Amino acid sequence: MSLRLIFSFLLLSLCACKKNNSTTVKQDTEQIRKEKREQRKRDSLLKAVKIPKGGNNLRTDLDQIKTLTQEELKPFLKEYGINNPETLVKITTKFGDIKVRLFTDTPLHRANFIRLVKLGYFDSSFFHRVAQDFVVQGGNSDLQETHKFRAKIGNYLIPNEINKKYTHKRGAFSAAKYSEQNVSKASSPFEFFIVQSQRGAHHLDKDHTVFGEVLEGMQVVDKIAAVAVDQSEWPIKNIFIKAVVIR
Repeated sequence: MSLRLIFSFLLLSLCACKKNNSTTVKQDTEQIRKEKREQRKRDSLLKAVKIPKGGNNLRTDLDQIKTLTQEELKPFLKEYGINNPETLVKITTKFGDIKVRLFTDTPLHRANFIRLVKLGYFDSSFFHRVAQDFVVQGGNSDLQETHKFRAKIGNYLIPNEINKKYTHKRGAFSAAKYSEQNVSKASSPFEFFIVQSQRGAHHLDKDHTVFGEVLEGMQVVDKIAAVAVDQSEWPIKNIFIKAVVIR
């Protein structure tokens, strides 16, 4: 075999390798993009169900908590709401307090939120998503405690209680939800968001249940909205929540 033929063969082999490597890289890149698209689909519009990770010592006795199923949710919350009629809640953060009034004509959402406050669920969570000039969202964390709490409380969704008289104006207190396969617009029981934008977020009016409003503390919401966040809008420094029922 002549040197010219050997050189040509090596050159063709090299080109083929480069082409194969380029194809592999392209396929890997497309796969990564596809996985990211699928992840966004699994998340809610407001990332309601990001599964916590990491570890933390559980301080709550989970054995005392009743685990709810979807089938028993409505009668349970209706009875719970009668026995627990409170409507005023205080959410404390390192930036100050936010006082929220819950609406009585969104009874399932009100009862569920009051129950979670009394159980201490929100004390295991953060304001975990911040979108300045839009919303701040709370009720999740990257602590194992939060994940265990959710599992014990139950895997259910709250039927929507969307009421046209309650809109996503500034200070609206609303429920996050799944966006995929959720034609009923049912709410996540664990996560809420507060509209921070001066213009409101009225494109959400027919998709999310507004079940309360901020009475005091929008300056605190503004401070939360101004914190540094990562690419997923998760605050760089955790914003812990302490929630209590006032009356």
